[in-house]
Amino acid sequence: MGGMGSTLAQKLRKSSTDAERRLWSRLRQKQLDGFRFRRQQPIGRYVVDFFCSEAKLIVELDGGQHAVAVEQDAKRMLWLEERGYRVIRFWNNDVLSNTDGVVLAIRGALPPP
Repeated sequence: MGGMGSTLAQKLRKSSTDAERRLWSRLRQKQLDGFRFRRQQPIGRYVVDFFCSEAKLIVELDGGQHAVAVEQDAKRMLWLEERGYRVIRFWNNDVLSNTDGVVLAIRGALPPP
């Protein structure tokens, strides 16, 4: 893969938000029923926040800054879904105020263990 996508992914990992760090602390090292997640994973020309390849599940976090890019987000989501990925989204403040609820919702989107 390499190239620009992986460089961008590395930069994004280093500048992750509080919400991303909080959620990553709950998803990393196969903590969620043994499912392996990666963060800031390049897929095609996009970099997704969290990705479980086994379940083809993408978890995206939105802060206020994403509101401007609604049309771009819709195109990106369509492109990913057309390739068989399932995308679920959460607001950063939901991750920070209700981390357990967000983790439960992600677990509900994964196949049975």
